[in-house]
Amino acid sequence: MSTKTLEQVESQFETFQILNEEGEVVNKDAMPDLKDEELQELMRRMVYTRILDQRAISLNRQGRLGFYAPVAGQEASMLGSHFALDSKDWILPGYRDIPQILYHGLPLHQAFLWSRGHFGGGQFPDGLNIMVPQIIIGAQIVQTAGVALGLKRKGKENIAITYTGDGGSSQGDFYEGMNFAGAYNAPAVFVVQNNRFAISVPVEKQSAAKTIAQKAVAAGIEGIQVDGMDVLAVYVATKEARERALAGEGPTLIETLTYRYGPHTMAGDDPTRYRSSELDDEWTKKDPLVRFRKFLEGKGLWSEEQENEVVEKAKEEIKEAIKKADAAPKQKVTDLIGFMFEELPHNLREQMEEYTAKESK
Repeated sequence: MSTKTLEQVESQFETFQILNEEGEVVNKDAMPDLKDEELQELMRRMVYTRILDQRAISLNRQGRLGFYAPVAGQEASMLGSHFALDSKDWILPGYRDIPQILYHGLPLHQAFLWSRGHFGGGQFPDGLNIMVPQIIIGAQIVQTAGVALGLKRKGKENIAITYTGDGGSSQGDFYEGMNFAGAYNAPAVFVVQNNRFAISVPVEKQSAAKTIAQKAVAAGIEGIQVDGMDVLAVYVATKEARERALAGEGPTLIETLTYRYGPHTMAGDDPTRYRSSELDDEWTKKDPLVRFRKFLEGKGLWSEEQENEVVEKAKEEIKEAIKKADAAPKQKVTDLIGFMFEELPHNLREQMEEYTAKESK
């Protein structure tokens, strides 16, 4: 009996899709009401992000960036979901979720400073509703529940959204955050970007559940599995989740089925040790940029010339941003001490005096 019930639950979570791998509309009823200019903007953002990813990898190898987690392959999941947000919504990102916070308003040079571990990378402009990218896997999920509850208590017409990978869904914080948000009916959206590997551990070995989306059932919230290589499907799923949250209908868990083409991070990971070339080839055919490009070209909304313009713009802006990051003042120990408290306690006052003297020599 229990097995039958489980199968009934799992069968409810079919993958939501609008565009197939050839860029053809397979779900006309779900097509979003986006203007031609908005569709083009989505493509521009994905192309820009792919170039940024390539340049960031190169800069990392040159020693000009520090920590970096590649994003190629996940552009539709990241940018399709962000496109459904309001500028006053709160984003609580993981360390791979730099594209979303860039398009939310974070200056690119600050993203580079964050990668280097420079304090300037976390000094966000006033009014920018994002948290510093979380390094601890899954910790942002509990924080999102708290931010969402705060928005609700203050009567704000905004949501809190967070991102993690399939590995994050195996953390205790994942369940605790969703359960808390569900219990308090907080306006939160939890996006799990299932790129199939928690570093090197395949998703099939992380959980007996056939989908991550079905884990929403235990928290009593809405759950949906989406083709994460289909930017329109991700946009629609996020838009509807946001609308439900603002209507007082509670949080949503969105599982996007996606794939990272590069390593987990640039810190020594070698994906060829745990991923087959056959699997890589399978997901290369699902490339979100290729799919959306075909869709737009079919509507006469995209051309090679337009794409080249975005590529050149991205290269120029990245070049200027890295120069600006290079020009930032070097960190001093006194800087770090000074940021810790409004009024330094006795022990830190002593350290401040000590290092001020050292740095003045």
